[in-house]
Amino acid sequence: MKNGLIVSKIKNGTVIDHIPAGRALAVLNILGIKGNEGNRVALVMNVESSKMGKKDIVKIEERELNQREVELIALIAPSATINIIRNYEVAEKRKLNLPEKIEGILKCPNPACITNNDVEARSRFIVISKSPLVLKCDYCETTLTEDEVLRQILL
Repeated sequence: MKNGLIVSKIKNGTVIDHIPAGRALAVLNILGIKGNEGNRVALVMNVESSKMGKKDIVKIEERELNQREVELIALIAPSATINIIRNYEVAEKRKLNLPEKIEGILKCPNPACITNNDVEARSRFIVISKSPLVLKCDYCETTLTEDEVLRQILL
């Protein structure tokens, strides 16, 4: 950005940067942020980025993400960076990485899949393509597209 900060720094919390443009609201949904939690949240959408063209940024004061939240964000924004802020400084910086297998997070769309019929079977998907995202059920080989993943996460 050429003319300075759009929003101020946060003292403690999390900054999620490099979110693909238009997906910040999905990130807020994953984090269960409705706006009445009491945390200060800054949301910047479609800001210029030298790497991505346009990107979204989410800043959440007084909150650090758990591993499940990070894995869900990696599914819809694998290019995102998570910065943990403590006392106005970046204490930890994590680049998201989509794992080769996704377990127990998504539901297989095939109603006949064992994961939909056996309470002990845990869903497991193999990443076929990262961009665009394509997953394949490890049991029945049904594929899941990025749109279907987004739909499941946003429900």
